[in-house]
Amino acid sequence: MTENIDHRYMEIALEEAKEAEKRDEVPIGAVLVCNETNEILAQNGNRTIEKFDPTAHAEILCIRESCKKIEKQRVPGTTLYVTLEPCTMCAAAIAFARIDRLVIGAIDPKGGGVLHGVKFFEQETCHHKINIDHGVMADECSLILKEFFQAKRKKG
Repeated sequence: MTENIDHRYMEIALEEAKEAEKRDEVPIGAVLVCNETNEILAQNGNRTIEKFDPTAHAEILCIRESCKKIEKQRVPGTTLYVTLEPCTMCAAAIAFARIDRLVIGAIDPKGGGVLHGVKFFEQETCHHKINIDHGVMADECSLILKEFFQAKRKKG
């Protein structure tokens, strides 16, 4: 059952990644869902160029929107779906937001901060433990990024 739900929300995150790509942003999408009601609290794609903001990653935007929506600084009882393994900055925001579960599409050995790099949630200084699943629609999530960067390299 969880597999079908995870797939459904990752598809929405992938649609957000495609929308980000149309804006010439790195195509990463995220969806934040309430675990109790399965309601989507927020969904977004990267907007760092559009907003002139290096912190406007899909994950951060979803956290900001959800916190504003519920008028609280944290969003416990939620699951974040993201098409690419979050960077360290986003991992820290996920921890500070007290998100319960993280579902990752493609892994990111170069820039990821959850399963790779600093492995944020494994650090003693991280006071929030989270359930992490990865590999949901990994091929699709990886392909959009590969094609985006191939096209960028061709343009020069």
